Amino acid sequence: MKKILLLGLTVLLFSSCIGMSANIQLRRDGSGRLVLEYRFSRMAEAIGRLDGNERWNIIPTGRADWERTVQRIDGMSLVSFSSRESSSDISNSVTLEFRNVQALLNFLDPLGGKAALSMENDTGNLRIILSEPVSSFINADLIELLKQVSAGYSFNINFGTYKNSTLSFTDGTGKEIEPPTAATIIPDGRRVSMEIATSDMLDLRDGLGVIFNW
Repeated sequence: MKKILLLGLTVLLFSSCIGMSANIQLRRDGSGRLVLEYRFSRMAEAIGRLDGNERWNIIPTGRADWERTVQRIDGMSLVSFSSRESSSDISNSVTLEFRNVQALLNFLDPLGGKAALSMENDTGNLRIILSEPVSSFINADLIELLKQVSAGYSFNINFGTYKNSTLSFTDGTGKEIEPPTAATIIPDGRRVSMEIATSDMLDLRDGLGVIFNW
């Protein structure tokens, strides 16, 4: 398991069992700020290291990791990083600035295909695939274990810009769907958001995506 230095939102969410808050603030000129807060379960870390690669971090846990990440993304800069630890998990807070929408996309989706953003005149559209459909070959016992480890963790994404926005949803292939029943949603306004338990996210076998329109 190699250390992740180029990462995206979905990698952060599903590389381990964590709780995450992702706050995207987009300005009219396409620049903006991204604030991430994520809690990494020590139990998940132990499970992830069963393959014997104890020397590798599963996700970036230090400022140096984030500095190396943003160096690979033109137009992205690290504003601040802080971390605290407890007996059960590690909590990190990261603030990033992006100079243009391409820098934001390169961070959200470094491999391509899971995020798209378009802006024209005074309107825009941001689509992000948060999780892909779960393969039928994935062991059901493994999914159940991940759900148990994820107890008490949640995923929150919120978006704000220079005008009112709306939030809608897709499955993991980009097909529009009804909002997940397990999620708490603010669907329209100057700031829109979704929060869902990580364990409930794992139950969405068809995957999940979000669409922000403004």
